[in-house]
Amino acid sequence: MDKKLEALLARLGEINDLESAAALLSWDQETYMPPGGGPARARQLATLGRLAHEKRTDPALGKMLEELRPYEESLPYDSDEASLIRVARRDYERAIKVLPSFMARFYRHTAESYMVWVKARPANDYRSVQPYLEKTLDLSRELADFFPGYEHIADPLIDYADEGMKASTVREVFAELRTQLVPLVRAIASQPVADDAFLHQHYPEAEQLAFGLEAVKTLGYEFQRGRQDKTAHPFATKFSLGDVRITTRVKENDLSEALFGTVHEAGHAMYEQGIRMDLEATPLAHGTSSGVHESQSRLWENLVGRSRSFWRFFYPKLQAAFPNQLGAVSFDAFYRAINKVQQSLIRTDADEVTYNLHVMLRFDLELALLEGRLAVRELPEAWRGRYQADLGIVSPDDRDGVLQDVHWYAGTIGGAFQGYTLGNILGAQFFEAAARAHPSIPSEIERGEFDTLRGWLKENIYQHGRKFTANELVQRITGGPLSIQPYIRYLRSKYGELYSL
Repeated sequence: MDKKLEALLARLGEINDLESAAALLSWDQETYMPPGGGPARARQLATLGRLAHEKRTDPALGKMLEELRPYEESLPYDSDEASLIRVARRDYERAIKVLPSFMARFYRHTAESYMVWVKARPANDYRSVQPYLEKTLDLSRELADFFPGYEHIADPLIDYADEGMKASTVREVFAELRTQLVPLVRAIASQPVADDAFLHQHYPEAEQLAFGLEAVKTLGYEFQRGRQDKTAHPFATKFSLGDVRITTRVKENDLSEALFGTVHEAGHAMYEQGIRMDLEATPLAHGTSSGVHESQSRLWENLVGRSRSFWRFFYPKLQAAFPNQLGAVSFDAFYRAINKVQQSLIRTDADEVTYNLHVMLRFDLELALLEGRLAVRELPEAWRGRYQADLGIVSPDDRDGVLQDVHWYAGTIGGAFQGYTLGNILGAQFFEAAARAHPSIPSEIERGEFDTLRGWLKENIYQHGRKFTANELVQRITGGPLSIQPYIRYLRSKYGELYSL
């Protein structure tokens, strides 16, 4: 390896270590930290964020990257070395536009805001978190303004999560998708709602967690390189390629919450666990983008985890785990219940057909806030108005309204939500490509065998980490750009059969 590249890797490794330490503190904050630790944790995260940003923007790092440019240009575009230098330069050039002092303020504020939200949501107390959200909006605009020349103020924030995407691009994709989804939702809504009452009996927490863990072990989540804990809002996080953790939330009167949440987060984690170990501590040792990451969690949660094939194998095991609740429930009744389509208040509980409407309205509200067309104090009422218009229901409180998602209370306003719908679209594209390459995948899933699917995902997506952008990855795998058509085909086929459309 080039000696200059070795020196670059050493510097980048230090940045990675600081960011991993911050991730560990954040994980602790969202799982086990006592409430009294909040103020100190905000200060600690601010310090680590500032130090990491200072190292990331060190002019010496920029000089090293420039000196490596001839070496990079002498290599194939998709070589590890060229990709590492290219991605590191992209990170550096973005980071140097943002002041370290701003990053310290931002990290401290989001840590404080999160702690207020944790108390505010169960208390239905939007007023207590409103000042923090107003500051978050100010900081989000300030961050965007470090990148002048944008077409829309949300563009730099969207680019952080989904590189190459702009507000205009997302709007175009969403508009096309909406024209396909709304008629489907209306057609299904005109029919009787599936009975899922048996999913809302008493399901003891310990038994739920045990079944979920056994399921994701079978899928391929490696517990020697991971663990699961409980939190207020489920997430997956990585401290190293040897330590990728998941969290979940359990409701004892809702079997679906922890079960599908565990599979969802394991999808994220298997992506990170599948990155090649020799990329450890480099800028390549992460997922490509928010959308690609969500494609993996949604693929495993929905295209696999809510499929007939999956439950042909797992349902007898679930009945054995909960004989009193499910012993008399037929397979068809269970399958229909877990794929019930109904307008609902909570995004994370939403079915596959209506889910993207939840995302779209949040995206629109983000843009309105950033543009100044909507004030933070007006957000709860605007939220209720959009739910009434888009889904025909209104939350009776803010707890299950504007307070339900952690994103705005622990990050930026802008760039927080579009990845979920992009992930649904990409997940269907990737799964269709995998099934085309290996037609045996559905029958293997029915036997509880996931090696072929997971192996295809590892070969084509996981192992590369950030080597390729989302657009490059889709082109390499499918031979074309992002397309909603595989996703629409999937929804129409599955729900057309369920609802005789």
